[in-house]
Amino acid sequence: MTVAPDSARSPLKQRANKGAAAAAVCAILLAAAGCGSSKAKSSDSAPAASSSSSSTSAAGSSSSSAAASPSGQTSDQLQSDYETVVSNVLPSVVQISTDSGLGSGVVYDSKGDIVTNAHVVGRATSFMVTQPTGGQPLTASLVGSYPAGDLAVIRVGNGGGGLKPAKFGDSTKLRVGQIVLAMGSPLGLTGTVTQGIVSALGRTVTSNDASGGGAAITVGDAIQTSAAINNGNSGGALVDLSSEVVGIPSAAALNPELGNSAAPGIGFAIPTATATRIADQLIASGKVTDSGRAALGVKVIGVVDNTGSPVGVGIAQLETNSAAGAAGLKVGDVITAVNGTPTPDPTTLSQVLVTLKPGQQVKVDYTASDGSKKTATVTLGTLNG
Repeated sequence: MTVAPDSARSPLKQRANKGAAAAAVCAILLAAAGCGSSKAKSSDSAPAASSSSSSTSAAGSSSSSAAASPSGQTSDQLQSDYETVVSNVLPSVVQISTDSGLGSGVVYDSKGDIVTNAHVVGRATSFMVTQPTGGQPLTASLVGSYPAGDLAVIRVGNGGGGLKPAKFGDSTKLRVGQIVLAMGSPLGLTGTVTQGIVSALGRTVTSNDASGGGAAITVGDAIQTSAAINNGNSGGALVDLSSEVVGIPSAAALNPELGNSAAPGIGFAIPTATATRIADQLIASGKVTDSGRAALGVKVIGVVDNTGSPVGVGIAQLETNSAAGAAGLKVGDVITAVNGTPTPDPTTLSQVLVTLKPGQQVKVDYTASDGSKKTATVTLGTLNG
């Protein structure tokens, strides 16, 4: 399913987050890499027991080669590492099917909980889970979904049906240039493995997905990778060479200059530091009460001037215990900047907030309903769901 953000900015324009030189806001067209109904024309009926051969070719070397890599590791050793990682992790990466499409998921624990993307589950409450090792599909039900962070958990009944939990690693220790493998079910090809590197860290990316009602999905601190992320990879695993899941692939960049075709080598994954935090809360209570993401506690709409140009975000509703409401903002006010960054539209507001923290005090510039220009100091709340 190809979806694009509300903003019509240049496709590869980037700007640094205020006060965080390592992070960047990417105003690019993104395709949510899941919930795709199309499948590859080749057969996918056989178990993916030979998937390690795919990673072998990805390594770019034959088993007879003994040439050393720049790190001093021989190509034989690197190829062996690839095959070990695939053998260890691939059985834990499943295909998830709904009435509207398919995506991927990662087995989270021995109870049968599976972590995936919220845009993969969409509005569905029941699912079919296919293991890369073959066998009959398993039925699963929704545990909880957090669309704001594009994460969800589903559960296979009867103790998980023998599913193998993956090992989740520490994404905060990732380094740019580190080798990673992406595992999932692109185009319905269960048990597919691609390889690449960590291209960048700390990205803030926004995409739209019709299965989530068409609303913008903003993910902060995302991992950018050159490992191929295709339709159906969403919710799968981004894995390091220690056989640990370090990210959940969620989106791929599109190139509008080439008819919104995929931009090769630009994919994004949600770091496991975020994914595990959200998954634990969904499993415990079916909802998220401590997302770690900042919120103003408002529902907003885009506001334009008489020429049709966006000028800010209007407050349509104040939530209970709203941070903005506590600072004196009211329904009808138009927010024009947060923490010194202009917010001409809801997408930009979301991108700014994802770089901030709950409890942080920020200046909010706004135009009151009477037309006066005002500034309020707001202590940010938490984006829950």
